[in-house]
Amino acid sequence: MRKLILVGLFALSFANIFAQSNELLNLRIEARGDYQHETIDGDKIHNNSGFKGKFLNIRMDGNISEEFSYSYRQRLNKPNKDASFFDATDWIYLTYTKKNWSVSAGKLVVGLGGYEYDRAPIDIYYASEYWNNIPCYQLGASVAFTTNNKNDKFVAQICESPFRKNAGNIENKEMLAYNVMWYGSHDWFNTIYSVNMIEYLPEKFINYIVLGHKLNVGDFSMELDIMNRAVSGHAYLGKDMSVMGELMWSPINCLNIFTHISYDVNNTNKQGDYCVLPGTEITRAGLGVEFFPIKNSKDVRLHLNGCYTWGSNNPLGALSDKQTIIDAGVTWKMDLLSFKRK
Repeated sequence: MRKLILVGLFALSFANIFAQSNELLNLRIEARGDYQHETIDGDKIHNNSGFKGKFLNIRMDGNISEEFSYSYRQRLNKPNKDASFFDATDWIYLTYTKKNWSVSAGKLVVGLGGYEYDRAPIDIYYASEYWNNIPCYQLGASVAFTTNNKNDKFVAQICESPFRKNAGNIENKEMLAYNVMWYGSHDWFNTIYSVNMIEYLPEKFINYIVLGHKLNVGDFSMELDIMNRAVSGHAYLGKDMSVMGELMWSPINCLNIFTHISYDVNNTNKQGDYCVLPGTEITRAGLGVEFFPIKNSKDVRLHLNGCYTWGSNNPLGALSDKQTIIDAGVTWKMDLLSFKRK
């Protein structure tokens, strides 16, 4: 019944937006299906091999007025952990923009730096231990300032702590995260930096410094993310961290060839990091290729990639020692409805 009510409210709001002739609306569907083969130390993992429907998303973006805009993305094939339709909503938020300032509120992407973290899940083939464990969509609000030349954007955000469910009881669900970010775009050099204070228990914080870099030179692009995490009492630098890097070569417009590597380590013995657990030191590396068969369009993508993982991980972690994954698939994105101002 609750799901029917939510679908009904969505339909009514959609009709209201469409009825306003000055509004902009873009409704898209995104899907990805793969065939993958996974082994650990040579033994096939049957539950994670074969044909997989990885993603089925619906996305809607538009403007209610000159100042107000909205964005919504629903993961249609995501398990609803709390039997809630809203739990499978990646984001849904309203933004008010005036000159250089904007304010957003709703379910947002938690404001963490780094290019691996910032990429849409449908565009990730294999990723770090950290990426596999961070609950990155939470309710909150943010304020942003963009410079006149649009090269820099600074964001301050308060949202629910992504670790409130890890804390284990209902009183801890009001835990918060405080995030400050800088998006920089300066020709060949780009950045996504953040400083974060995130409650892992009431009034107990894990602190992040995340430095994400992207360099574009000719047909090559390189991403390098450095993330350091610490709770009070830790040696602050280097004990609990992740490094993620990617090098991509695009020799022609329809082809990308890339290599990606990640390294996650937590040599502490203290509670606080629920993404890279104590006892972890694990590396994942691999190669891949993307091909776009439609001329001058990225809406259909074929991919083939493989990765190998080695090192030690906590038994509750996502990555495994001597793990090999080979993956091939297709992604497609389609505009279902577009309504623009005249």
